Amino acid sequence: MIAANPRLRSAIYGIGAAAIWGGMYVVSDLVLPVIPPFTLLSIRLAMGLVVLYFVARSSGARLRVSRPDALRLLAVGLVGFGISVGAQFVGTDASTAVNGTLITSASPAFILVFAALLLHERLTPRRIASVALATIGVIVIIDLANADFSSQTFFGDAALAVAALSWGLYSVLVRQVSLSLPNVNTTIITLYGFVGGLLLTLPASALELRDRPIGVITPLIILGILYLGVISTALAMWLWGRAFALVDASVASLYFFAQPLVGALLSVLLLGQVMTSNLWIGSALIIAGVILATVQIRRRAGGAV
Repeated sequence: MIAANPRLRSAIYGIGAAAIWGGMYVVSDLVLPVIPPFTLLSIRLAMGLVVLYFVARSSGARLRVSRPDALRLLAVGLVGFGISVGAQFVGTDASTAVNGTLITSASPAFILVFAALLLHERLTPRRIASVALATIGVIVIIDLANADFSSQTFFGDAALAVAALSWGLYSVLVRQVSLSLPNVNTTIITLYGFVGGLLLTLPASALELRDRPIGVITPLIILGILYLGVISTALAMWLWGRAFALVDASVASLYFFAQPLVGALLSVLLLGQVMTSNLWIGSALIIAGVILATVQIRRRAGGAV
């Protein structure tokens, strides 16, 4: 049943990826004080590249693509894994976790816009309402009273805004190349994307290490790196790309909201945060937004738009 239902598979992939990223902020806060942002990102991408290379080889996937297609996939990776994730790491390092959650929650709105511009997907009232509901849910969960947009965090906040915008563009570009290159599977698209990201992060890493060397590496830091490289990069990025290959980008964008939801729930389970009324209400709004988008897909499948 699941294998024959691309809508359900897309939801599993997308929510799975966002759920993994929900725990990423906790790990990033642990590792970033020891390893600077672009150096950590380069390590993540290199680890993800190795993992997906062996996955592709073992599955018999064709690694080589035509030169124009390779350049296109590298450019998509440069946007997503170089500019967007790089800006997210820089922003997380220079701002606050609350600001990061709030600002990056704008990504689905940017996905809607880019999907309309590049893929000509319709900006229906239902899709806009879905994103609006989930966005309000994020704002309720994090509580704007705890946000700090002072001048001290301005650079980090600006970087996070760039991350949200470019992640929206990247997600739509993944959908675009998946449609235009049907013979290139998600593993290969993500694999080339990691290489494209490294084209930016490796030079940036070399520059930042001159002023900010790597700190003391402990077993806990090593575990954090493994999680970031294998789980939140190789696995989660593949899942996210697969989700966008199966359904409209404007629908898949809603899966992103599982990230702040899971992050909040992990704070309750692991950090002893109280399950407040804000968390209950915000969670309900996020879930309602995703359900609203899903209802829309089913109606379209039955012939209504």
